[in-house]
Amino acid sequence: MQFIRHNVNINFTGKIKIAFFISVAMIIVSIGSLTVKNGPKYGIDFAGGTLIQVKFNSKVTINDIKSGLNTIGLEKSSVQQFGEETDNEYLIHTTQSTMTADGFSDKVADSLKASTRQMVEIRRIEMVGPQVGKDLREKALFAMFFALLFITTYISGRFELKWVLSGVMAVALIGAVYFLSIFDVSIPILILAALIVSLVLCWFLELKYAMGAIVALIHDVTITIGLFSLFDKEFTLPIIAALLTIIGYSLNDTIIVFDRIRENIKKLHKKPLDYIINKSINETLNRTIMTSLTTLVVVIALFVLGGGIIHDFAFAMIVGVIVGTYSSIFVASPILLAWPKRG
Repeated sequence: MQFIRHNVNINFTGKIKIAFFISVAMIIVSIGSLTVKNGPKYGIDFAGGTLIQVKFNSKVTINDIKSGLNTIGLEKSSVQQFGEETDNEYLIHTTQSTMTADGFSDKVADSLKASTRQMVEIRRIEMVGPQVGKDLREKALFAMFFALLFITTYISGRFELKWVLSGVMAVALIGAVYFLSIFDVSIPILILAALIVSLVLCWFLELKYAMGAIVALIHDVTITIGLFSLFDKEFTLPIIAALLTIIGYSLNDTIIVFDRIRENIKKLHKKPLDYIINKSINETLNRTIMTSLTTLVVVIALFVLGGGIIHDFAFAMIVGVIVGTYSSIFVASPILLAWPKRG
């Protein structure tokens, strides 16, 4: 099936400046939101505390729920509606890592029955200690960092046959991360410093394909996290899974375009690089659109029909697929134009 004519010739490289301003604007808004809100809104997985999901027979007010929680020592709890309004379900968050044994569930149910005068069902209770939450945050950041690091190694070897250089860079970055961790540098700053160093090394070692892929992936992850911050959505372990999936999806799309660019450089070596890049993107455009549309159909179905549990995961995937497709065309490929040489 073809949505795009085989001889289409859209001038993508001619729109690089417009795409650059769009990307910069989205990244500034994302970073601005994260700065104002002191980072993403961590869920119980990362922040620690207790999560209680409750369901009532009919509509109740949040104030009545809070009133009942006050009677059992959960005064600093936040309550939000969960799912559709007609579901009468609520999520209760507290920063206290309350012990959930010894009749805790019955205690919560009795207090909420008394304050709301409604029958209540305790659907789940989850408790994560603050140290566990901190460890999970660090491991999640390391997971994304090492995913990017191994991607750099693979892209450099796959497209530029610079396995040794990319391997040396990977070892150097792992060593630097380990060295800085000894001095108790905060994990976000450590990862940020390592990413900056990796981009600088890519530039000086002329690992242009790797740099294009890394910049595109940083672009995708930053915007996705920024939108979560803007919409005040919780950042949990399933969202880390979504981000890693987005990294894989975006990289796959980028590799398809890079592969066609490499082939066309050999066939059209007398043509300017911007012409070759533009032609390569157009030649893979039908495949890109088909892959994106079929993936979007699935994740939109999950978003609409999947229920509250999977809602945020599906939202992250929708953003990631759209931004990942955009970055493969307007971010990763144009990075190659920064180098005067071809090959």
